[in-house]
Amino acid sequence: MLNLLRLAAFAAALALSTGASAQAYPAKPIRWIVPYTPGGITDNVTRIVTQRVQEQTGWNIVVENKPGANSILGADLAAKSPPDGYTFLTVIAAHAANATLYAGKIPYDPVKSFAPVSLAAIAPLIMTANNNLPAKDAKELIAYAKANPGKISFGSSGIGAAAHLTTELFKQTAGVDMVHIPYKGTAGALQDLMGGNLQILVDTPSALMPHVRGGKIKAIAMFSNKRLGGSTEVPTMAEAGGPALEAATWVLFLAPVGTPRDIVSRMSAEVAKAVATTDIKTRFETLSIEPVGNTPEQAAKFLADEIAKWSKVITTAGVKAEP
Repeated sequence: MLNLLRLAAFAAALALSTGASAQAYPAKPIRWIVPYTPGGITDNVTRIVTQRVQEQTGWNIVVENKPGANSILGADLAAKSPPDGYTFLTVIAAHAANATLYAGKIPYDPVKSFAPVSLAAIAPLIMTANNNLPAKDAKELIAYAKANPGKISFGSSGIGAAAHLTTELFKQTAGVDMVHIPYKGTAGALQDLMGGNLQILVDTPSALMPHVRGGKIKAIAMFSNKRLGGSTEVPTMAEAGGPALEAATWVLFLAPVGTPRDIVSRMSAEVAKAVATTDIKTRFETLSIEPVGNTPEQAAKFLADEIAKWSKVITTAGVKAEP
């Protein structure tokens, strides 16, 4: 009987200890890896959202920028981190492309190595053109491209980036031939667009609209099904006479696979609460970013759909990963 009492007391103490441990989460700072340099949409959205999550919860979240190798270095670091709820990762559309471009060639699996947390935001992409290009909308661009096959060049922030694959999708759908020139980021491509060395550039409205409004480049169309609140003067691709295409970069939060389900669910709920606040919605709108905030299950389905979508584009276009 004494042994039974001791066993019961031990079980009760263990239960109390486990409960206290769960309630105490997080007992140390949470590390949030952004596999890109500071200042871009990935970094900005992550910092805006995690700052609000900290205000809501009192948690200490430390954002770390770990750029390199098309986001692979930072993602690998997160994938190899202990799945204890103290490491999270931000990914964008390139993560979905990497699943096909680098299949079997990277030290982690873009799907199996992570637990989806929440899709924080979506940023529909915009197509812009050099001011000297004799086309003012998508209809005229398609006609000009068909009359001049292979003579239009388009830039992107890199092979496999959302901007690159979106333009490849446009080419496939519209039946036009344009030549891809990849850059190491948007800045170089934008400079060449304004300087006349490029004819077409697709990227986020936050990166390109200031230059459109400054008269340095012109907007062709937005890859969205409706006009965006922060860029209402730009028509959708369908409105501009092109194919009814929707394409975006996006900001999605992941955790290492095996992270406790209750922690993933709690973080997901806090992210959804954060992006639903009026001030964040307003800040996102000025950047032509749409807040989302969904469940882990919805985030997983979104990522699977994006991987399938871009895999088809990559295969059809014959896109090869950077060596």
